[in-house]
Amino acid sequence: MAEVVEAGPPFRAARLRLSTALWRRPWLKIVALLALPVLAFAVVYLGSLAALFISSFWEVDSFTGKVVHVWTLANFHSVIHDSVYRQIALRTIGIAAAVTVTDAVLAFPLAYFMARVAPSRLRATLFVLVLLPLWSSYLVRIYAWRTILAKDGALNWALNGIGLPDAGLAYTNWAMWIVFSYVWLPFMILPVYAALERIPQSYLEASQDLGGRGWRTFRSVILPLALPGVIAGSIFTFSLTLGDFITPALVGGAGSSFIGNVVENFIGVNGNIPFAAAFATVPVIVMAIYLTAAKRLGAFEAL
Repeated sequence: MAEVVEAGPPFRAARLRLSTALWRRPWLKIVALLALPVLAFAVVYLGSLAALFISSFWEVDSFTGKVVHVWTLANFHSVIHDSVYRQIALRTIGIAAAVTVTDAVLAFPLAYFMARVAPSRLRATLFVLVLLPLWSSYLVRIYAWRTILAKDGALNWALNGIGLPDAGLAYTNWAMWIVFSYVWLPFMILPVYAALERIPQSYLEASQDLGGRGWRTFRSVILPLALPGVIAGSIFTFSLTLGDFITPALVGGAGSSFIGNVVENFIGVNGNIPFAAAFATVPVIVMAIYLTAAKRLGAFEAL
């Protein structure tokens, strides 16, 4: 008991010295707070990217099928110069861009109504409706759209009911565009809503006082202030579409493969991990360029 009592003052003195050091050096608290997450990020995320990039310079022995640790640029040469893989990469980037533009056009009016027009109770209802699809399984939503767009699905049934021919959207790039736009739309609505909600009402009133009509106010006041939110939402829609491989496999046709489908095929079927790693660097490079441009436009402030 005496030992415990005697150990008390030194322990309190050490704790006091530690608290004094943290008070005099605030950066120590930040380091202690972020050390473990930053270490985990560096090991798990950056480490996996480094392993991906390094393995892309290796090759596969054509006889044994084993990965040979020999440095070569043959995989990148195939990605760049092979017309098939170049077309797949361009298709992936093009549809990702089309989905992003579509979601921005669809999300902006709804987000503006939620942020500036709708009363609080209706706003809460709209929030639930926007988030409700995210509560269901991703595969359930994909299969639901697959049923809608099928040859004997709900869309063609409705068109035939009013005397129109079949839409013919099943297993096409158009089907992927529609499904992707629907699936990622909530990820565009929420950042745009947050950006629109932060616009002071006094800015809109000042524009009206200066003679600015609706279109001029939208072009000169609302759109520039909401643009970081649109760019922030585009980061989600563009990157999620760029890396998806399930929707092209379930909704797209024979000529609708994405980068992810090729990577999956070379890892699981052909066993050519170095080429899969080289092809997987394409969306990484595209997203690095995209995030750099988004940062310059202030998108990270709206996240």
